[in-house]
Amino acid sequence: MNFTFNKSSRRRAATIAVAIAAASVLLAGCAAPTGGSTGTDAAGGGSLTVIPKSLGNKYFEASDKGAKAAADELGLDFSEVGPTSTGSADQVPFIQTAIQTGQKAIAIAANDPAAVCNDLKAAQDAGVKVVAFDTDTDCRDIFINQATVDGIAQGLVDLTAAHLGAEGGTIAILSGGANAANLNAWVNAMTALIKAEHPEITIAQVAYGEDVDQKAYQAAQGLMQSIPDLKAIIAPDTVSVKEAAHYLSDTPQFQGKVWVTGLGLPSEMATYVTSGIIEQFGLWNPEDLGFLATYAADALVQGTITGKEGDTFTAGKLGEFTVGAGGEVVLGPMFVFDKSNVGDFSF
Repeated sequence: MNFTFNKSSRRRAATIAVAIAAASVLLAGCAAPTGGSTGTDAAGGGSLTVIPKSLGNKYFEASDKGAKAAADELGLDFSEVGPTSTGSADQVPFIQTAIQTGQKAIAIAANDPAAVCNDLKAAQDAGVKVVAFDTDTDCRDIFINQATVDGIAQGLVDLTAAHLGAEGGTIAILSGGANAANLNAWVNAMTALIKAEHPEITIAQVAYGEDVDQKAYQAAQGLMQSIPDLKAIIAPDTVSVKEAAHYLSDTPQFQGKVWVTGLGLPSEMATYVTSGIIEQFGLWNPEDLGFLATYAADALVQGTITGKEGDTFTAGKLGEFTVGAGGEVVLGPMFVFDKSNVGDFSF
């Protein structure tokens, strides 16, 4: 699952190039939004730009599919734009262009919440409603959380502890981006939970795959090769868990020795589960996450909610939701996938 979230003139030139590219995409989108719906401002009274952490990530392709489905239902103009890498400031040009093109709302999964904050504040000052989803940032009207931090930590630690049994052992955590707020929150919560409730388990290392297949594969390789007594890897990121499974499938010497779990996409994990490389992994439905984020954005634009605690709104097929403390809306608990059900899901 995706997730990561400056110095020379060469870097500044690259940033300018990204900004120009972003402007070209969104300006073209004024006539025909990228992946856009057939809705119009006149019909639905709004427009939404969705900015995932990066394009080409299957987790965000699924969440953006759900966002577009909701936009179609609501009659919103819909655009999906974003960087192909997960650098801290890579999303900034797309935020700026959304402001310039008069978008009514932005839904963003921030790579680095701090790096995008000034521009999200500028969007809010311009009257744009800001929905954070997947990863929170201080500069938003509402946050759509896929699950609570404690719920994710408890779910992944419970799976791992059940596998290791009373004997416990040495594990590692393979995360995505080092600056990803949601991933860091899950890692910290898992670390605290293991320390408090599982003295039989030792975390040897936390590594990062930076949401890039090759880097995650190499990180998994490094963990398995450098920690002789490693018994398990928890990867709370769709890219990291997929690539840890990938490396494990390539190295028979570690199969049956190192156990891998994490947050994954059924479409990417099914082969590893059915072959026995992976027993179990968790997630939620990312399409529902994008769907809920779009309905929340529309409710903000329409004035149905403001993001304060106690606000309620209905999100189509998902039903009614209540805004919690800090402007947070929780999609639901972690779901566990295994051989019995992994083939039932297409995302």
